[in-house]
Amino acid sequence: MVAKLDGTNGLLQSYDYQVPTTGFSYTFAAGVQTLILNPAGTLATGTITMPAAPADGMVITFSSTKQITSLTVAANSGQTINNAIGVLAAGQSMSYIYRSASTAWFAFTAALSGRMLGNLLAYTASYLIIAGGGGGGGALIANYNGAGGGAGGLLSGTNTLTTGTTYSFVVGAGGAGGGNGTAGTQGSNSTGFSLTAIGGGAASTAANTGGSGGSGGGSPNGTAGSGTSGQGFAGTGSSGGGAGASPPVGGTGASGGIGLQSSITGTSTYYGGGGASIFGTGGSGGGGNGGSSGVLATSGTPNTGGGGGSGLAESGFQQAGSGGSGVVILSVPTANYSGTTTGSPTITTSGSNTIIKFTVSGSYTA
Repeated sequence: MVAKLDGTNGLLQSYDYQVPTTGFSYTFAAGVQTLILNPAGTLATGTITMPAAPADGMVITFSSTKQITSLTVAANSGQTINNAIGVLAAGQSMSYIYRSASTAWFAFTAALSGRMLGNLLAYTASYLIIAGGGGGGGALIANYNGAGGGAGGLLSGTNTLTTGTTYSFVVGAGGAGGGNGTAGTQGSNSTGFSLTAIGGGAASTAANTGGSGGSGGGSPNGTAGSGTSGQGFAGTGSSGGGAGASPPVGGTGASGGIGLQSSITGTSTYYGGGGASIFGTGGSGGGGNGGSSGVLATSGTPNTGGGGGSGLAESGFQQAGSGGSGVVILSVPTANYSGTTTGSPTITTSGSNTIIKFTVSGSYTA
């Protein structure tokens, strides 16, 4: 169809209507100047190619009802194209005009509603970044018990995401629990948005100082490790459990520090509990339990950043629990969610938001 002037309806524009899937490739045919794309959902990739024999002054326009996250706009053979866009937002239209003397296409107009323009440029995401928990301290028979490992550091807040930008996240591993008379190891850091959540401090042995970290590791008879300001608390120095998002209580049978309660997923959940001393219960938020008569210490719960529980000075039960691995959780408006991720995060929805939960390292392209 070509454009024509109709006495009743005015100028009728030639157009083509397509329902593409991701990875589509479309070339404008002769006589078509407008392309309407109506995909079922957000498309990761697609290609639009200009017509082969355009006339001087020809204007080509295309639009999409859903976002195309990575769009290739290509010239045809013997042509060039200036200012080719790489992302087409939902509701956006884009036009190019052809100049035959230059054998080139030039950006002519980009139309967006105010809301779509805001969506194209940036939107706000909430985040929760938790590091790996520290390992508990191992016990030495007839000498001393262990101590609880510190929880991984916790960071929460909001960040502005720019459409088309890829954001990478690292999820820290939990630290190993100590064995017969050995200290635990510190948890690994988790990172995202240029922020670093510090791994939980390792629990020490005997009178040695507990390891510092996001939250500090405990010490059986010495000084506990310190926490990182804004991420956690210090441990305790009397067989105390490592600190979570609140200070622990020292002594035999003491629980680990209580973790942070967050509703970022739509369900109120504790994260970052401290590891307990012997006979104690791990702090709410995945902290490991301390060893007790005939019962081994437990590790921090995976993807909570909980600290490992303390080993017991009893034959066969000296081994302390390892720290739980960390996690990174994003909450973005579903209207802006691109669907482009790596690392196989768990995707859920809560109200008007899409929740992206990284249990291993990965990325999200806004």
